[in-house]
Formats: sequence, C-alpha cells, structure tokens
Amino acid sequence: MAAKLLADDQPEAALAAADEAIKRDERIEWGHRLASLALERLGRDAEAVAAAERAVRLAPGSWAARLRLGSALRRTPGRWREAWTQAAKAVHFAPEEPDAHVLAGDLALARGEHDRAARSYRAALDGAPDHLVARINLSLALLRWERPRPHHDPAWVIDPRETGGARNAVETWARQVRLLFAVALPPVVAAGLLGGHRTQAAIAGLAVLALAAVPTLRQARRMRIWSYLPQILARDVWLTVKVALTPLSALAYTAAVLTLPVQTVPASARTGLLGFVVLNGAAVPVVRVLVEAWRGRPVLALAELTAALPERTARRNADIALWIVAARAWSLTVLAALVSPLIGGLATGPGRLAAALAVPAGIAVPAGLAWARRRTGLSGQLRRLMKADRSLALALALAITASAAIAVAGAAGALGGRAASSVAVWGWRAVPVALAGAAVVFVLRTVRARLSGLPGPWRESLVFCEGCGRRQPGDISPPVELSEEVRRAFTSSRGVVLAYADPSGPRAMAVGAVASIGPTGELCLIADDDAWQAAERDPRVSIFAADPIERRFWTEVCGTALGDAEAEVLRVTPKRVVIGEYPGPARGRR
Repeated sequence: MAAKLLADDQPEAALAAADEAIKRDERIEWGHRLASLALERLGRDAEAVAAAERAVRLAPGSWAARLRLGSALRRTPGRWREAWTQAAKAVHFAPEEPDAHVLAGDLALARGEHDRAARSYRAALDGAPDHLVARINLSLALLRWERPRPHHDPAWVIDPRETGGARNAVETWARQVRLLFAVALPPVVAAGLLGGHRTQAAIAGLAVLALAAVPTLRQARRMRIWSYLPQILARDVWLTVKVALTPLSALAYTAAVLTLPVQTVPASARTGLLGFVVLNGAAVPVVRVLVEAWRGRPVLALAELTAALPERTARRNADIALWIVAARAWSLTVLAALVSPLIGGLATGPGRLAAALAVPAGIAVPAGLAWARRRTGLSGQLRRLMKADRSLALALALAITASAAIAVAGAAGALGGRAASSVAVWGWRAVPVALAGAAVVFVLRTVRARLSGLPGPWRESLVFCEGCGRRQPGDISPPVELSEEVRRAFTSSRGVVLAYADPSGPRAMAVGAVASIGPTGELCLIADDDAWQAAERDPRVSIFAADPIERRFWTEVCGTALGDAEAEVLRVTPKRVVIGEYPGPARGRR
C-alpha cells in the first residue's frame, strides 16, 4: 500500500502505511525503506536518513537499501562522501540496475565531475534506454553544467550556508569597491582636466581610496571561514575573476589619479585607465556569456534531450542548449567578419582572391547549423521549440543573415565590377547590423526573463532532473521473497552449492546447509575463506539446493553476499529466484 501511495505522490498517506507495516514486523527492511522515501518527499531529511540506515542494518546486501540511504544522505550537508560510498555499493551489488548508476552520476555531477557523471549515466542508459533522468542529466554533464552554488564542494563537511555567506561577503566587497572607483573616477578626471584643478582633483581622488576601507572592513567582519576562501575561489572561476579585478581596478584608479597633475601623459593612456575602471564591471557578464558558450558539447547534449522530448525539463534544457548553439554561431560570425581579408568591396588584382576567401567563412556557420540539426535529430521538434521561444528563432535568423551577408559580399567582391562592388559594400554593411540585432535580441530576452521570472537564455537556467517522467525510483521496489517450498529446500537440503566468481573463473563449492533464513529471505551460509574473499571481490553469487523430500524440486537463488564477521556467516540477500523440477524447464521469479 505504501509503495502504491508513493507512486501516486501521496507521501503523507504512504508514511502512515509504512509505519503501520513496520509496527507489524519491524524486521522487514522494505517498510523502513518506504518510510525513508516518504519522509524525504515531506522534507524531513534527517528522519529519512535514520529510516534508511535502519533498512541497511536489516539488509546490508540489499542494493535498493543502499540506494535509498545514498539518496537520503546526499540531501544532508557534509555527508556527500557517505552518499558516494552507498551509491558505489549499490552499483557493486547490482550493476545491472540503472538507478544505482544514476545516483552515482548525480553525485559526481554535484561536484562538477562531468566525465565521471557521463560514464555513470551512459551505463544506466545501456540497461534502460528509456530512463529519462539518466538521459536529461547526461545532457547536463555534456554541457558542463554547474550547480547554483559552484563555490561549494558537497564533499566538504561544512554547512553550505556558511560557504554561501562567505562567498556573498567576498562578492559584495568586490562589487562595492569596483563600483566606488567607477563612480568616483569620471568626476575626478573631469575636474582635473576640464576644470583646470589637476592637483586638487588628484588629492580628492586619493581620498576616495580611503573610503574603500569601509566596505573592506565591513565584509571582512562577515567572513567566518577564512580557511575555506582559497578553495571557494578555486571552485568559482567567475568569483575569482571579480576578486582579481578589484585590486587591478584600484591600481588603475590610483594611476589615473596620480597622473592628473602630469601634463605629458598621453590621452590614450588616460582613456585606457578610465575605461578599465568604469567598464570592467559591465565587461565581465559579456565575457562570461561568450566564454561559457564554448563550454561543453551542446550538439551531443541536444541529441540526448531530443530523445527525452516532450518531457518538460528536457524541453526547457533543449531551449537553453539552442541558445548556447546560437551564441556559438554569433561568435563564429563575428570572427569571420573580423579575420576575413575582404575589406570593403575589393574588386581588382589580388583583392579578388582575398574576397573569395570570405565565401567559405560565411557559409561555415549555416552549414554547421544544418549539420547540428541532422546530428541531434531535432528536425521534428525544432519548429515547436522555435515557436515557444520566438526570440531564439530571431537570434538564429539574424546570425544566419550575417553569415550569408559575409558570403554574398565575398562572392561579389571576387566577381569585380561596379555593380558587384556595390553589392559587396552593402553586404558588409549588413553584417554588423545583423550581428548587433542578434545581440539586442539576446539582451531583451534576458531583461524579460529577469523581470518576469522566466528561465533566461543562459546556463544558470538549466534544470537538474530528479524524478522526471513516470518511472518509479529503484528504491521503491519490493524485496525478493522466498516461498515456503524454497525455504524448505534450503533448510532441509544437505547438498547446498554456492557458486561465485574467482580470478581463475567461475567456481562452485558445497556449503553443507543454510544456517538460517531471515524474515526477508536473507540466507546465512557457513563457507570457507575462499568464498569470503570472492564475495569481497564480487558479491554476486548463486546458491543451488534440491528438496530432499520433494526430490524433483530444485531452486537457485541469485543474490548479494556479504561477510558477517561477528556471526561468522555469509549473508546472501536474494535478487532473483529460479525454481524448477527434474526434468523440466525452470520457472524464474524476481
């Protein structure tokens, strides 16, 4: 009942049903596992961890219990390593189960280990190609996605709220100091150069430097974890850029102020210092957009997202991935316009050859977009995505227009003649207009997203997929039960055989009899050291037995073996049961 209620998204009722099942028999780990999942969905993370730990104690060889505990631990600050240990055990116990690989991928993705995450998601998709969570999160790994708090390593034992407070203090300090210099320098320079009060303006400008101590001291008092600051900066690249720009702005500001009384300083030097101090704050977001457009592999990510459409999260992430592709197309078009040897409408001599070189440069971007469309399989979904985000369609159209204008201008310049030269001139005039138009579309789309709270055309709007689709999580699955006839066969037989993997190949050994069978079907075997060592290498084993009473009946239990040093037995948790009769076909049950 609890499992059905969880599938129907009724965690409160599911928790009540799980608690009732636990009261009837608290030795059944499934009840604790379902209670943990219900508590997690209710936001009671600490209780969810405690319930999952009870499930693991009752069935340490259950991959589903390990999966549940790992899933619960990852929500608890400072317990990422424990969660990773449980996920690794779930994969070790049941490598054929996709959800175990998905949890390992999610944990790796949380730390920014994109290659490891991609391997885990691909392993999950090998066994379950329809696993939407694995496919969507694989696209995030391919895009080199980062969590909203990239400065915090989930493996740190410190609370993320503390590192978040430290990051905010550093970012606020950098922003306030740079803003102070950017606001103060223009009037100081204007008073010195235009008003003729160079010395007085320089003195006033130097006094502003003292004001920078106010935000510095204020934010320094907010810092409580100075020892983590180098690691925070190492993980958050753009925070490091802002911090590095702050002393550089101070140096540029100081140089601009001190050189005011010096009349021999070139105007270009003054302009450069003024521009750096005033514009560095606005330049960082622009540079960030262009740099991050070239991170990851958006075409491969779009191929994965296309396979997950029309799922809502996949559709949102596909739209943002297309914006990344559009930013790349825009960047390449700008590069083609800058490096093309065609200047104006060259029409004679070697200029024709130079003009012809602009043709492939202009064709490259539309050709690349056409290839990406075929590679991703988006042909059937592209129109729907463009209709949902008309700004994206317009930005792509303008980038393609600019590329086409480069190709047309190059072809016209190569042909020569008055008419062709005129076409080339107008083509080159159209290039910056189209590129500027695409940039304006992006800015307007960004502003609209900020004002309306909608997802914006940037990486931060990518969504991590958790619980997407209708597939139920693996940790909700029931344990394998042993029927009475199977229990009788193992407890009565004196010819129980244990099969396991050995470096030299598969091996089998007689274990005499099963010492005991737990309420959840766990088999306790007395085995020699070879079997214990084999279970440590690969816990997947099979146990065979024949019923001495019903002589034609035989059974095989495939499961996970763990050594219990205190009880001196191998505890085997069943994953699959096969029964049959001599002679006759086997009847499998999982």
